[in-house]
Amino acid sequence: MTSGEGQSRGGPLAGLKVLEFAGVGPTPMGAMMLADMGAEVVMIDRIEPVELGSPKTPGFDMLRRNRLVVKMDLKKKEALDCALALADRADVLIEGYRPGVMERLGLGPDVCQARNPRLVYTRMTGWGQKGPLADRAGHDLNYIALTGALHAIGRESGPPAPPLSLVGDFGGGALYMAVGVLAALQSRQSTGKGQVVDVAMVDGALSLMTAFYGGFASGRMSLERGTNVVDGGAPYYDVYQCADGTYVSIAPIETRFRRELYERLGLPTDELQGKDGPAQRHEIKPRLAEIFRQRTRAEWCEVFAGRPSPTPRPPRRSGTYTNTVLPRWGIDPGTIARLRAASALD
Repeated sequence: MTSGEGQSRGGPLAGLKVLEFAGVGPTPMGAMMLADMGAEVVMIDRIEPVELGSPKTPGFDMLRRNRLVVKMDLKKKEALDCALALADRADVLIEGYRPGVMERLGLGPDVCQARNPRLVYTRMTGWGQKGPLADRAGHDLNYIALTGALHAIGRESGPPAPPLSLVGDFGGGALYMAVGVLAALQSRQSTGKGQVVDVAMVDGALSLMTAFYGGFASGRMSLERGTNVVDGGAPYYDVYQCADGTYVSIAPIETRFRRELYERLGLPTDELQGKDGPAQRHEIKPRLAEIFRQRTRAEWCEVFAGRPSPTPRPPRRSGTYTNTVLPRWGIDPGTIARLRAASALD
């Protein structure tokens, strides 16, 4: 494929063409993952801006990186015809509208796969395409609440804590979508036919909880928040405030790493080893908290050799590559001119 600057770049998905209908949260995240692995992802964006909770400045809309964005008015027949022509040339189609929207537009999987049998048609919803909740609106917090994931997140004796939209949107949604697409592409190699990848964030969040359901059922984990190792119940798996009001996280679950932690903190390792679990949290946590309050976070980072993380390159303005993408995907100049004349293309 080629990048926005027209320079060749590789990756395991190089040569794969993905058509993405602009959405929010999990669909752009999943498409971004495919693009990061080398796929050429063309996003069809709306002509008129829609409030999706995304940054208005393109440089900060990181989920749109590595995209070639065109803008169309899908309410116009000319734009719909163009979208179908792009779907004819795509390996993967990604959409995150409510159930039935693509069908009403004439862009449903039956139509697109009849024209392009090799197309992997990918759908993202919160509750699934069918079922009692399919038509109900919702967001990440609603999905993880129903699965029980939200119940498990929070401090001891406190209410469930709304997390960032990682469990439902990005983990249960985007990640499972990417895996589903790759599985469908692998199947296509032997069958020659695409599939419909139906992703529901509530299903993905449920799947992510598999290990914890096993822990709860076996009694190895407690349903009471903040009393298990990985929910902050263990003194050595938590966040602590520093002298400057900022925080550090520690997570030396393994015995050898805990010994090193205690040595660097000046604590007696033999005294604490084996007596520092969730059952001793009310005794050990105050001791650790007092120590961490004695230095700033920067000073603790030096003690534990912390390093900063790099940041990715931001995307270009929506619609920048319209004139580049459409001809490359086989849309002839006459059709492009008619689309512009009909205000169906930006």
